[in-house]
Amino acid sequence: MELHKISNGHHDYVPVEDGFEPEQEEFLPHKDDGLNKSQFKDFEGKTSFGMSVFNLSNAIMGSGILGLSYAMSNTGIIVFVILLTCIAVLSSYSVHLLLKSAGVVGIRAYEQLGKRAFGQPGKILAAVVITMHNIGAMSSYLFIVKYELPLVIQTFLGKHSNTGEWFLNGNYLIIVVTICIIFPLALMKQLGYLGYTSGFSLTCMVFFLGSVIYKKFNIPCPFEEFGNSSINATLEADCEGKFITINQQTAYTVPILAFAFVCHPEVLPIYTELRNPTKRRMQSVANTSILGMFVMYLLTAIFGYLTFYGNVESELLHTYSKVDPMDTLILCVRLAVLVAVTLTVPVVLFPIRRALLQLLFPEKPFHWARHITIAVCLLIVVNILVISVPNIRDIFGIIGATSAPSLIFILPGLFYIRIVPTEDEPMNSRPKIQAACFTAVGFIFMIMSLTFIALDWINGENRSGGGH
Repeated sequence: MELHKISNGHHDYVPVEDGFEPEQEEFLPHKDDGLNKSQFKDFEGKTSFGMSVFNLSNAIMGSGILGLSYAMSNTGIIVFVILLTCIAVLSSYSVHLLLKSAGVVGIRAYEQLGKRAFGQPGKILAAVVITMHNIGAMSSYLFIVKYELPLVIQTFLGKHSNTGEWFLNGNYLIIVVTICIIFPLALMKQLGYLGYTSGFSLTCMVFFLGSVIYKKFNIPCPFEEFGNSSINATLEADCEGKFITINQQTAYTVPILAFAFVCHPEVLPIYTELRNPTKRRMQSVANTSILGMFVMYLLTAIFGYLTFYGNVESELLHTYSKVDPMDTLILCVRLAVLVAVTLTVPVVLFPIRRALLQLLFPEKPFHWARHITIAVCLLIVVNILVISVPNIRDIFGIIGATSAPSLIFILPGLFYIRIVPTEDEPMNSRPKIQAACFTAVGFIFMIMSLTFIALDWINGENRSGGGH
């Protein structure tokens, strides 16, 4: 999710060298004992509790929020609430495992925890998973541009339907936006100032939530067809929320929810910036942020679903245009979301490039050729992915079924098992057993989700998504 997973300065970490003495409760000692032994002294924590909550909330908030109503329509209200609650609780426990592991070895970077746990292969694995997830996030943002920008232009031109001009073709528009806006920003050496877009992103999503709630009481059901709308006139019986629904699209629910709660690569950088940083204080920051996003996600899903019921699409904003493409309020929401996601893409690209440089050229100084080449290659890959994939649900599904379980469940559990000394917690101790079970749950979620998604593709069922 941030829109996606950004906060001002969160990725500007410096790898920690081996040899630091293990810390206990405090990750960043905030009092000088006179011996000048403060770890990461140059990053002395100065961020307040409230601002840390705001930053982590931005890290959690993502484009996944646009798919939650669709997820509810394919599970029913009761099943969705249970799954959302479980994912939120498990995300909080996952943060606990990360903080405990980081507290043992004094490391504040996800990749460095991987290196401490499994050596260089662990660092590579963590970097690859984070890269996959961020590429998925970039793709989801450009997918929003692909399907929302043509509708915005269409509305400004007073057209009720797409008449086929190139500037109403989403595939052309994402290329134009990438070249004219995203690429120049991605070339900058420092993107710190773009961290301010995280505040705009969160404000945008609050505006989005308010609009969803408002429109619930202003869009009548049964629906009436509007022009060439693909939302068909419905019967009164179709305007009742279902408490339990199971179908083949239900397989996408857990990945969509997991995608919406990933913030774990940003937890440790936020931890280091926290004033008076203790594990308990940072856990409170995480719990508060996750609870806030849980409430926001739940309200968005419920009111979006109870507006469109079975007609809700995998990208909620796109659904509103099927009722009234000229709606001024939804046009404002679209514009806000489009600006936010466009400015977020280069920020999400930045840590991917940094991870690739560390893996491929760890000893090389900064060079413009490498800097530009990696940005160009990443943007080309993401554009091809967005043009080729017909549905944003597929991006949420695949990334949510692979990188999200890895970042939330599998890697934190494995790090905890490997890093926490057996002298402190033997393998048969309750915390280690819980961590092992937590990791196993991640593998089960990943395998089940990928299996059901593959079966859905093989069966070639009709999809009601943003691309149709």
